[in-house]
Amino acid sequence: MLAIPPSITDISVEELRSELDLEPRYRLDQIQHAVYSTNSTSFDDILTLPVGTREALAKKFSYEAVAPLRTETSLDGTKKVLLRTGDGSVIETVQMPTERHKATTICLSSQAGCAMGCTFCATGDIGLTRNLTSGEIIDQFLYFRRRSGDEQVPDRAVFMGMGEPLANLAAVEGAVRGLVEPGRVGLGARRVTVSTVGLPSGIRALADWGLSIGLAISLHAAVDEIRQCLVPVARRILLEELMDASTYYQRIAGRRVTYEYTMLEGVNDSRVQAKEVVHLLRGQRCHLNLIPFNSYPGARYRGTAPDRIRDFRDVVGLGGVSVTIRRTRGRDISGACGQLHAGGLTN
Repeated sequence: MLAIPPSITDISVEELRSELDLEPRYRLDQIQHAVYSTNSTSFDDILTLPVGTREALAKKFSYEAVAPLRTETSLDGTKKVLLRTGDGSVIETVQMPTERHKATTICLSSQAGCAMGCTFCATGDIGLTRNLTSGEIIDQFLYFRRRSGDEQVPDRAVFMGMGEPLANLAAVEGAVRGLVEPGRVGLGARRVTVSTVGLPSGIRALADWGLSIGLAISLHAAVDEIRQCLVPVARRILLEELMDASTYYQRIAGRRVTYEYTMLEGVNDSRVQAKEVVHLLRGQRCHLNLIPFNSYPGARYRGTAPDRIRDFRDVVGLGGVSVTIRRTRGRDISGACGQLHAGGLTN
């Protein structure tokens, strides 16, 4: 089997200089600018480079680590792309319009599939194929940047696609640093958010990166017994341990944490459970995001009715916890939260 060349985005500037012995120095700047800041999609497009340099790059590296298989566009403007990596693994990435003029948010996958098995999530049903590399994660963002034009400018990245980011910690750290580094993608740290099912060691590590990125934690219940039914990893990580890690992040990173709470009819949506949420979160530097359940084939739950979600929100808000109801996007193309499943394809 032929070896798959690494993505150019998986290679540091120092490694690139060593691999190609690039002189003069400005050649490196030309490569970095073309890869991260233009709509080029191959080394042949970098016309500022000599032909020999372009050929040498193409022999050693892939320009794009992901290739599109299918694109779907929602009635609300959300775009979902099914992407294939060099080894044939498949992932889904979503571009979401925002209220900001012309700006969009890219929802990134960190793994092909997911091993967490959350019982309300389509991705959890397909299992884990493998971790993605830093370059494969960055290239999802660049895929849209290179093709979006002036009308849909990607200016934020959220790790809320397929996979558990903190189960692929090293690659996600590399991707985050590539996303925020001024000489690469160049997003501000506050424009990047990592979402986790709730892995305390990873949350603490993320706090220690020294970056002011956002953190979202899947909560879904304020008592261990119910959360363990929804999130299997909660059977070995109790809420007390998770809250300790979360408050550590709030203190070290200086950012509030967003708690994600998927509203499931008859499971976690009563007024009593809203008061339990208040008891758990009050006093923290945090925000609660209530997520209407997005159904998918084979789902075992029903979503909470809108009026009941609003009632839950009001109880939490009156209890002193900042709370909003998430606006659902991309549901008609199975591109909303919990619906990604790589088109039913496997590696």
